[in-house]
Amino acid sequence: MDRPPPISIPIARQRWDVIDVARGVAIAAMVTYHCSWDLSFLKLIPTDIVGIPAWQWFAKSIAGSFLTLVGVGLALGHAAGFRRRSFLRRLAKVAGAALVITVATYFAFPDSYIFFGVLHCIAAGSVLALPFLKAPRALTLAAALACLTAPALFRNPALDAPWLDWLGLGLLEPRTNDYVPILPWLGMILIGVVLGMTLVQSRETFGLARWRAGDPLSRLLAGAGRRSLAIYLLHQPILLAVLYGVLQVTGPNPTAEAAPFMRECQANCRQGDSSQASCRATCGCVVDNFRRNGLWPHVMADDVSDEDQARVSEVVQQCLRRSPN
Repeated sequence: MDRPPPISIPIARQRWDVIDVARGVAIAAMVTYHCSWDLSFLKLIPTDIVGIPAWQWFAKSIAGSFLTLVGVGLALGHAAGFRRRSFLRRLAKVAGAALVITVATYFAFPDSYIFFGVLHCIAAGSVLALPFLKAPRALTLAAALACLTAPALFRNPALDAPWLDWLGLGLLEPRTNDYVPILPWLGMILIGVVLGMTLVQSRETFGLARWRAGDPLSRLLAGAGRRSLAIYLLHQPILLAVLYGVLQVTGPNPTAEAAPFMRECQANCRQGDSSQASCRATCGCVVDNFRRNGLWPHVMADDVSDEDQARVSEVVQQCLRRSPN
């Protein structure tokens, strides 16, 4: 029996439920990460997820998934040649959304606003990936590997200028809430282009292209995948509004609220001859007594009166006397 031919161009261009489901999974992971980030940012949980490597890798894997799917979509959508009107319409949507993110975060987080996040990378990377849509897969894969390894090979302090941060080749990572520079992330888009070209040219993917989401979970994920841009733009304001309301009812987590004070207290304590365990116990004692004596709100607001200063000194001296050697 003859093997089926590669999938046709019309099938390549149609929406693939399997790709929408994959995008929906990435969306669900993104919402999970941002919800956890919001809980940490608002100090509703004691964990500072920004400083945990596992959470950092989780965030990078989400970004990589989105960018890979961008490349797959480019290869499928332009399988028979470049569709300029469709590409420019999509580019305008993504670039416009990226601009909205920049403006909104500039006012919400002026010290760490998003100037080149995942949407910015998708917009710029889609343009840079265009020449590879008709290139040999081996060449595209080589370019992808070059992009992925470039930051490890070519970092230079001369590229730390703010206007070059989008490249990703400086030694210092800029302060921003979402940083997805062209290098190495263009490599993930190009890997997606290779995967998409492989799907178009493969004899084995006809069934994959024809698969339809049937059960409730896959339909839900496919629907989220088809509305990924809208969900990306709306989910954070909604999450922050809801969790901020929770914060007004519950107040911050005591451990998270005290973390900055504990870090500063222990750093000052360690300047002497005290051990880390002793400093941790002493500072914990100070925090507990500040709360018990009603001094904590004044300390947190840096609004300690002369009268309260005497009580603060008394609490510190008591805790120092109780601390282990």
